[in-house]
Amino acid sequence: MIIEDADQLEGLKAAGAAVAATLHAMKKAAEPGISTAELDRIGVKMMEDLGVAPAPPTRGFPAATCISINDVAAHGIPSPDTIVRSGDIVNIDISGRLGEFWADNGESFAVGEADPVVLALVAASHEANAAGIAAARAKKPVWRIGSACERVIRRHGFHVVRNLCGHGVGADLWEPPQILGYADRTATTRLREGMVLAIEPFVSETATWADEDEDDGWTLRTPGSRSAQREHTIVVTKDEPIIVTEQPE
Repeated sequence: MIIEDADQLEGLKAAGAAVAATLHAMKKAAEPGISTAELDRIGVKMMEDLGVAPAPPTRGFPAATCISINDVAAHGIPSPDTIVRSGDIVNIDISGRLGEFWADNGESFAVGEADPVVLALVAASHEANAAGIAAARAKKPVWRIGSACERVIRRHGFHVVRNLCGHGVGADLWEPPQILGYADRTATTRLREGMVLAIEPFVSETATWADEDEDDGWTLRTPGSRSAQREHTIVVTKDEPIIVTEQPE
């Protein structure tokens, strides 16, 4: 989507604020002992109250939110049998539509007493996301975003999960272009002012690929390697991008 006027920008900001508020509420509730199904119910209630239509069910996903733990990199299905434990790295990914606009927001975080690697993975995902956002400038090629993310991830001694990526968003949940988390100089599409992007580098201890769970067809794992992600929906400008999914304090 290309934002063309102030009304569209305000509509997108409202959608971004709503999904960010939902993520914030779920993150606050993510204490040891809670199930991911309970967390999903909190997200459902929050989105209902805010008038947000969750995106995952429109794609056939069996829940309103994606909640991924440890070596589940993405698309973790909430379940009453999946219990959050101290030391886990938890990722919550919220996507939805408010009015005409879609927004996408995700974050990995440590629960309870986490080991140094978990804390480093979370930090790397946040720093890589910030670097990718800073590189998203009008008239620059899209590969610069992935290059900025990859430099941070490598500096931390971790790996980019190469088959997971960001994307355009706004008028729909998934739009071109793909936003890779690594440098691919064949991705020469030039960013345009007003372009709406979801930037989400995926960081792993050792894995460079996520495998789909053959049983449920959704869960993406980096077996034996914990992973982290950070995602924001932004609007490209010629200067600093506008982040529309900043969480409340």
